[in-house]
Amino acid sequence: MAQSRTVAVVVGSLRKESFSRKLAKAIAAVAPPHLTFDFVDIGQLQHFNQDLEATPTAEWTAFRESIKAADAVLFVTPEYNRGLPGVLKNAIDVGSRPYGASVWNGKPAAVVSNSPGAIGGFGAYHQLRQSLVFLNVPTVNQPETYVGGVAELFDANGELINESTAEFLTGFGQTFADAIERHLS
Repeated sequence: MAQSRTVAVVVGSLRKESFSRKLAKAIAAVAPPHLTFDFVDIGQLQHFNQDLEATPTAEWTAFRESIKAADAVLFVTPEYNRGLPGVLKNAIDVGSRPYGASVWNGKPAAVVSNSPGAIGGFGAYHQLRQSLVFLNVPTVNQPETYVGGVAELFDANGELINESTAEFLTGFGQTFADAIERHLS
């Protein structure tokens, strides 16, 4: 039996009914049961400012501690203007500092991007992965997880209603769980 693991979920959208949040919840629902998903809020984080490093805000400290406590991280993000949402980039920056004390260093992760359009957030996915490579975050390489047409995948209650997407996410969840175990063993 696999060891219990905690996955910090960082959602790149602040909207209450965001597709990214719905997608993250759908992944948590079909993932292997030994994974516990802890949704980490990033909306309260002040903009990164190196002047705050000497006396970090309570929000920065709480965020960093949440990421440190997790065994792995799941990033689920929309794409804004062919790139990463600013709020998510800010969270990456806050967690990466101070220099030499990054909470991301060596933490296994997976990236899922989404869009109502057909290409599923391709630009945001790769922009985020570029930052994660620099921060020494080993990520799931396959399957590349871009979810297109996301607006049509959920019912009015936010439940995933697309069977092929549920099957894909179930496989993705197992792949992520396996990657976590390989990295942490």
